[in-house]
Amino acid sequence: MAAAQTNSANILIVDDDTGARESLEAILEDDYRVDCVDSGYRALERLGQAHFDLVLLDVTMPGMNGIETLKRIKAQDKSIDVIMVSATDRALEATASIKTGAYDYITKPVEPDAILNVIERALQKRSLEREVRYLRSEVAQKIKGRQIIGRSRCMQSVFSLVKKVAATTSNVLITGESGTGKELIAQAIHNQSPRADRPFVAINCAAIPSELMESELYGHEKGAFTGAQNRSIGKFEYANNGTIFLDEIATLKLELQAKLLRFLQDSEFSRVGGNRTIKVDVRMIAATNVALKQLVQSNKFREDLYFRLNVIPLELPPLRKRRSDIPLLARYFLDKFNRKLNQSIKGITPDAMAVLESYHWPGNIRELENLIERVVVLRSNERWIDTIDLPFDLLFNDESATEDRQIDQGLLKARQIFERRYILRALRICKWNQAKTARMLKIHRNTLLQKIKSLDINLQTENQ
Repeated sequence: MAAAQTNSANILIVDDDTGARESLEAILEDDYRVDCVDSGYRALERLGQAHFDLVLLDVTMPGMNGIETLKRIKAQDKSIDVIMVSATDRALEATASIKTGAYDYITKPVEPDAILNVIERALQKRSLEREVRYLRSEVAQKIKGRQIIGRSRCMQSVFSLVKKVAATTSNVLITGESGTGKELIAQAIHNQSPRADRPFVAINCAAIPSELMESELYGHEKGAFTGAQNRSIGKFEYANNGTIFLDEIATLKLELQAKLLRFLQDSEFSRVGGNRTIKVDVRMIAATNVALKQLVQSNKFREDLYFRLNVIPLELPPLRKRRSDIPLLARYFLDKFNRKLNQSIKGITPDAMAVLESYHWPGNIRELENLIERVVVLRSNERWIDTIDLPFDLLFNDESATEDRQIDQGLLKARQIFERRYILRALRICKWNQAKTARMLKIHRNTLLQKIKSLDINLQTENQ
């Protein structure tokens, strides 16, 4: 039988009978890492020294019997599953042990298929429990309903690379400006990989205080530091057999970079305050919005860690370099917020879309999404989003597509272009009422008329 947790599960066999220990070890050693001890005392000692996922515990042993050992194991670590092993005439005692916390029991002589089935179920349960705990702790991160939108040439190249990368276990370093969708790309790599049915664990390194980061990644033992009242499982342990995503990796302190490097080399770690070595199998994806090479040169980021992470580099383009995707994204977000806010806006007018396409989007996709939500809530028209609904900084931004031409034309011309747009915007808001527009602009109506004439604003043409 192929074990579900091959290469990751550690099993401790506890039995005073040498023959029974050797028999169980022979059954399990092809699929699991197995350790054996001959007493309850030795079992507790071994559990304090190394990490185990499961214990096979004999009911009848001299000194400390199996039931007492079970109680002490559970007092030491409630998360470890224990399967009791008993002779047929002690089956009632083994059954009663389930009330004390045992996962299940088997009787001697042990049937290989029976013990392998019970072990596999126990390990699957343990894995699912960890996933549930993680998902509950990360309930605010609702990323599965989001999509990656794009048909531009640069995004098609990204999609092609994602497909190639997903089939491997190589480390990936995603670079790109803030708001370009780095976590979505990491999720896409995971979803298209053989690990898709295992956990995807995302950590924002900048959002966690440095003094708590080690515990967040590796977990901690009870009493490891002030406030550590219970053992805590770290994110690497939650992500076992899945994918770990470290966002804003550049913010990681140098001492934590060294520990992360050791983990990448050996795939093992110890919880804070613990001595037990825990080995896991995770796929590493990291992301940054700064140039790591420059941080390496200034000794703020370890060069050896950089090369470990940057096995496969994947760069995401900013939104201003994929302008053909802006209409797709805008319509996608409009549909999203129509449903979310129970609205029925038909679309975005061509004029408004032209403004969106010309804007430089320093906040990238995240800024566009936030803007669409805002205009859906505050729009002036029940059916369409128009230029009147867009904020001034989109219409009059200094870094628009015409920025270079405005600079070439000089300051006076740039001021005229700005004033013309500003006045047209105000006229549209005031529905071409000149008196109202003048009051809004805090100028005399005659001054407004002079500006309209000097800036060559044709009211009949513009008001179509």
